[in-house]
Amino acid sequence: MTAHSATLAVDEAVRARREAGHDVLHLGFGEAGLPVAPGLAEVLADADRRNGYGPVAGSPQARAAAAGWFTRRGLDTEPGQILFAPGSKPLLFALLAAAGGDVVLPRPSWVSYAAQAALLGRRVIRVPVPEGAGGIPDPGRLERALRRASARGARPGVLILTVPDNPTGTVAPAEQIEAVCAIAGHHALTVVSDEIYAELHHHAPVTGPAHHLPERTVVTTGLSKSLALGGWRIGYARTPSGAWGRRLHRKLTGVASEIWSSLAAPMQAVATHALSDPPEIVEHIAASRRLHARVAAAAHARLLAAGARCRPPQAGFYLYPDFAPLRDVLRARGITTGTGLAAALLDRHGIATLPGSAFGDPGTALTLRVATSLLYGATPGQRRAALSADEPETLPWIASALTRLGDELGALTGERRSHRRP
Repeated sequence: MTAHSATLAVDEAVRARREAGHDVLHLGFGEAGLPVAPGLAEVLADADRRNGYGPVAGSPQARAAAAGWFTRRGLDTEPGQILFAPGSKPLLFALLAAAGGDVVLPRPSWVSYAAQAALLGRRVIRVPVPEGAGGIPDPGRLERALRRASARGARPGVLILTVPDNPTGTVAPAEQIEAVCAIAGHHALTVVSDEIYAELHHHAPVTGPAHHLPERTVVTTGLSKSLALGGWRIGYARTPSGAWGRRLHRKLTGVASEIWSSLAAPMQAVATHALSDPPEIVEHIAASRRLHARVAAAAHARLLAAGARCRPPQAGFYLYPDFAPLRDVLRARGITTGTGLAAALLDRHGIATLPGSAFGDPGTALTLRVATSLLYGATPGQRRAALSADEPETLPWIASALTRLGDELGALTGERRSHRRP
């Protein structure tokens, strides 16, 4: 049995501390932290009488909407390539079960990939990412890792990529993605491209692996990040066209039929509406994108001021600072691991983060995953104000959280440079 998911565990720990009266700055959980987009609650209410199961892969209407959504983003898609699920997490597990083989992961990578592989009894082959961006392994290291793993008796079968990336909040360059896809094709790997943050790019639309290896790439995504619908649990996948893709789709549907039967019918109604790209949904996602970008950039400045190395955010709401330049300072405070660093921030400074070891980094790495998406406000009114503000980082509740982050990091590391204004 695997341990409790690190992301869910830290969220529950923060809730318990707050209920006990502690003031905690919550940077440990990747919830999008925004109101429901206009019109979706009404769609859900109108679908309250849809209480039948329906087809495992999804209703014809939902699958057609998802196919159109992918097609408008440059991937020609037929409804028969789509499968819906109660969130993208079960989809990923079902894909690992259907595809077979050991699992190749970038390091660092999201916490659940390795845990799901362990539940299925699969080996995990980790390959470091380059300095510039995460989510895609270094191509040269990937080739060498595959050869070594095969020589040792492993059966590499699935390569999971994240574009954009969680935990680093970055987007790998197209040439790196293309090089990795060429290697995956040569080794006949199934590529699973987790693109749940693709709509939240900060600068330019994302081009994923399916554009480079269409015959072997499955794209998974959902509405939990782009539309802040994590609690509604709406995920969907696009399998490749062609004979291989159709076989995988049949296997995936078979696994789905035994695990979740079908996505709840009211949620399929929501998906059908949202994935048709009505103007109010497009505008809501664009506003979310701007908000995530500005607050993540402001938090990035605090991390740099504290002396950490950190890739600039390019998508979503994550940062992945490395406090290795401050190793001597932290050692003098009794901190020698990422776990110790996260514990010190929470216990001594009231800041919740996750250590890089939860994402596959060595225990000695002084890396953290920082999520900025729960800084937008404690009330629906504050979150709506943050969503509509031109400079949300200057709103009093967000500015005070950012100032606190900078001050507490300075207290921990000895760097006292002020960032009172974003």
